[in-house]
Amino acid sequence: MVKEFETRLSRHYDELKWLYCELYSEKYDFFDDFLEILKYYYKNRKEDLKERDRKREKDPKWYKRNDLSGMMLYVDAFAGNLKGVEEKLSYLAETGVNYIHLMPLLDTVDGKSDGGYAVADFRKIKPSLGTMEDLEEVTDLCHRQDMNICMDFVMNHTSDEHEWAKRAKAGEKEYQDRYFFFDNFDVPSIFEQYCPQVFPTTAPGNFTWLPDIQKHVMTTFYPYQWDLNYRNPVVLNEMTANLLNLTNKGVDIVRIDAVPYIWKELYTNCRNLKQVHTIVRILRMVTEIVCPGVLLLGEVVMEPEKVVPYFGTVEKPECHMLYNVTTMASTWHTVATRDTRLLRRQMDIVSSLPKEYTFLNYLRCHDDIGWGLDYDWLSRFGINEVAHKKYLNDFFTGKIPDSFGRGELYNDDPRLGDARLCGTTASLCGIEKFAYEKNEAMTDRSIQCDLMLHAYMYTQSGIPILYSGDEVGQENDYTYHKNPLKQQDSRYLHRGDMDWKKAENRKEAGTVQEKIYSMIQKMIQIRGQYPVFETGAKVWTVDTWDDHVLGIGRYLDGEKLIALFNFSEEPKMAWINEQDGEYVDLFTGEKMEAAGIQMAPYGYHWLYKKF
Repeated sequence: MVKEFETRLSRHYDELKWLYCELYSEKYDFFDDFLEILKYYYKNRKEDLKERDRKREKDPKWYKRNDLSGMMLYVDAFAGNLKGVEEKLSYLAETGVNYIHLMPLLDTVDGKSDGGYAVADFRKIKPSLGTMEDLEEVTDLCHRQDMNICMDFVMNHTSDEHEWAKRAKAGEKEYQDRYFFFDNFDVPSIFEQYCPQVFPTTAPGNFTWLPDIQKHVMTTFYPYQWDLNYRNPVVLNEMTANLLNLTNKGVDIVRIDAVPYIWKELYTNCRNLKQVHTIVRILRMVTEIVCPGVLLLGEVVMEPEKVVPYFGTVEKPECHMLYNVTTMASTWHTVATRDTRLLRRQMDIVSSLPKEYTFLNYLRCHDDIGWGLDYDWLSRFGINEVAHKKYLNDFFTGKIPDSFGRGELYNDDPRLGDARLCGTTASLCGIEKFAYEKNEAMTDRSIQCDLMLHAYMYTQSGIPILYSGDEVGQENDYTYHKNPLKQQDSRYLHRGDMDWKKAENRKEAGTVQEKIYSMIQKMIQIRGQYPVFETGAKVWTVDTWDDHVLGIGRYLDGEKLIALFNFSEEPKMAWINEQDGEYVDLFTGEKMEAAGIQMAPYGYHWLYKKF
């Protein structure tokens, strides 16, 4: 089968060598080492994974259809450890999930983990979660049930407890050269002039002073996360080997974390530089050579014009998938304002992109909500960026009279109004507030809001991703305030342990859990049955003549869907008039004309017609 490797390599060899040598001119021996790494991991890839690769090579659009539905979860919070995840696979299958994102589970140091993103050993699972053998067992079981596993690969940095960092601290220059070390602050001061701070309140600056060795080291995120120096070819080679080690354990989707930051250049903002795209393109070719059944998911949390380039081009693709982060933020803006115009504009932008681009769509994730909205466009309505961010945060933290959100702020910077928001979907929609008040009518209204948002998410093109617990309306977990290892990070508000006792209520009619779970389950089932939800469908926004109601049209091969969403707590009329006969509501089975649709508070419809 070495011939298979050589055939795949030959397709990419010229470009791969050109790009590698462009990064590392006159270091051709490192390129030879790079090719040996690829060959080693191909030869040591299990035969069942190679068969999976071959099947997907013949069907390159396998992930662009309508039958993938995901969930992201922390292994410890969801099931204790990897063995626990095995036991819960039946629950995930029951829900309809076949794309499972296991949040960071590689080895980290307690108290300096950043939620698992400060990796101390890329070849070791955190002992409390299991072993690499346990991971292989999970991926094997998932593959037998046609499920896919996604894992994070932290590219930009290592923990300061990583072996490389320890040897760098011990004075070994070879390992200091894998990071950015400086004897004085002359060069770092230039970087600081141009590089924005990621966490200006909790981790100000981009460098950390190491008094034991009297040097500064670059730390874009937190002081215990040391930026890797990809100018050094050893770093790219070794990190590529680490990535391929994960794919050979059966990982189907690799989420490359913080990818825009990985190349540093003086006199720039060290974001989205040309060399970043060169490296991502190299990694795409690496997967196509060694493990073509594996997808690259880019974590690029930026506005569309900066996100889209990470897809690369049709001829030279980079990431297979990217997060639809601006749509997520615009969705919550719409919940707070009840005004769908910004969300409609965002939908029009995304829908105009080439159909080759695949987005991951979500309402909530492990991270905070940052208000990276289109303020230039919003300014035409008299909206000021700082004031609007404050309004959104006040709304979702319950500071505005009659607001229903129950969240907390993260990295609050009063000067810039740049605080981010934390909270589960259920708590941000009001379920927590009204359940606590024992207001049944308002709880039902909040459940309707929650489900309307999920129906909207499942309408979008791409892959829908639930955050664990959202499928049963899990509320905020305030216990993190008492945990000294977590209390400084409000993101743990929505990273609480799965409440399996409450999750059992999904089987009891009339409970909050049953109302949410059964309908989300239905959404996933319906979405998987109708090809009109495939990524290749034509998508457009529909005039409803009411800014509270968003309308979306989809069409593919004789199937048409008109989806409507009322973002208001008041009844509304969607003044649409499709004039092409009778539709059926996929949720209720009711037949109706797609004209003058009465919308309940936070109501939603999927109106379908086959021509």
